[in-house]
Amino acid sequence: MRLFGFKRLTLQHTQPVKKLFQTFKNIWTIEELRNKILVTLALVLTYRFGTHIVLPGMDPQILEAAQANSDKGGGLLGLFDTFAGGAFSQASILALGIMPYISASIFMQLMTILVPQLQKVQKEGDSGRKKINQWTRYLTVVVTAFQASAYVAYLNSPGYVEAIIPSFQPYFVVSTIVTLTAGTLFVMWLAEKIQDKGLGNGTSIIIMVGILARLPQAIAQEFTAKQATGGGGLLIFLIEIAILIAIIMGIIILVQGVRKIAVNYAKQIVGNKQFGGARQFLPIKVNMAGVMPIIFAQAIMFLPTLFSFTNTESGMGIAKVFGDHSNFWYMLVYSVMVIGFTFLYTALIFNPKQMAEDLKRNNGFIPGVKPGQPTADYIGSIMDKITLPGAVFLALVGILPGFAQRLGVTSAFSTFFGGTSLLIMVGVILDTLQQIETQLLMRQYDGLMSSGRIQGRQQTVTQASY
Repeated sequence: MRLFGFKRLTLQHTQPVKKLFQTFKNIWTIEELRNKILVTLALVLTYRFGTHIVLPGMDPQILEAAQANSDKGGGLLGLFDTFAGGAFSQASILALGIMPYISASIFMQLMTILVPQLQKVQKEGDSGRKKINQWTRYLTVVVTAFQASAYVAYLNSPGYVEAIIPSFQPYFVVSTIVTLTAGTLFVMWLAEKIQDKGLGNGTSIIIMVGILARLPQAIAQEFTAKQATGGGGLLIFLIEIAILIAIIMGIIILVQGVRKIAVNYAKQIVGNKQFGGARQFLPIKVNMAGVMPIIFAQAIMFLPTLFSFTNTESGMGIAKVFGDHSNFWYMLVYSVMVIGFTFLYTALIFNPKQMAEDLKRNNGFIPGVKPGQPTADYIGSIMDKITLPGAVFLALVGILPGFAQRLGVTSAFSTFFGGTSLLIMVGVILDTLQQIETQLLMRQYDGLMSSGRIQGRQQTVTQASY
């Protein structure tokens, strides 16, 4: 009996492993999905290779020493370096990464909401989207040239200016601006190719790869720092990993959390067939604004750090407060701004009146609520109720890196305890897994999970929801 019980226990434990290998086998069996994965990996490796190519006119050895001695990992520069996968601090030809394209995309999205003429163009269907995409590319060139000029000034600061080869100094400004602009356009092209030929949203994948590239080094630094503390250091490190996993689980709940509103559709008889009459649900996301409130709040919180380039004593004081993510006043102001921007951006992208009109046009209604304006008011009231806890949780996620840093976590590893980086990684991974699961289910294979379905964010990074 003991032997039989041990054998049954062993079989129960090996079943999940067998299902995992069977899932991988199913993924590799589907030719289209296999080709998408291989293309995505090839383009991602190309991007990562480009991040290690140094700009023309700079000495790599001196640049490496300057990078090791620099302490500019925080603030706006640290955010850029995180999204660029370390290429920003390495003075790479892809130093600006995909961020100029993201900035142009966010600007164009806001303009399509605020400018009626652009709204009409967007509603023209595929041709309208192509026009907006083309305008976004043109705007990306302008934004990249402007940021490249600022990056040249950054490279002329103490620490990096020594790496510029003297004989190349007269040509350095022009060549760097042209190279960085071409590099960003190349990264944008890679993202579009991933979108067309690969798996997942190309822009999201590029950003996620840049963030994940810094994770092993951050974990190694944290492990080394905890080992140096002596007794109990390893236990503290394991506790930090457990807390990080718990935070990731909480962010998954935030990303996937929805409030379902019951919707009935009236029956229609056309000929001898009956249509409608089904009971469905209208999903309202708890975090409708995505990561945009954090991005807006960070952009405004970084503005006071511009005073650090002046020689005024007050400017240095402001920069010291708002440049320290673990500062109490920074976290307080930051939290208030995230909550405010969550409500503001949700109001911009969420239109209860339009949803009520669509329901009425499709013969749908919410039980117990009259069609038209009462339905819009009902949907709007529910949105307001779920936005507040979502905004508070989003603000908490935004300031978690500051708390982690105050508790002794290294600055590099603390950025993965929340904020923009972790939200982007969780959202992009969920989106990619959802696409893989869809491919499996279309061919009548089992999904990635034994129960339920993986829910993505249903929006792309270029639509400002990563």
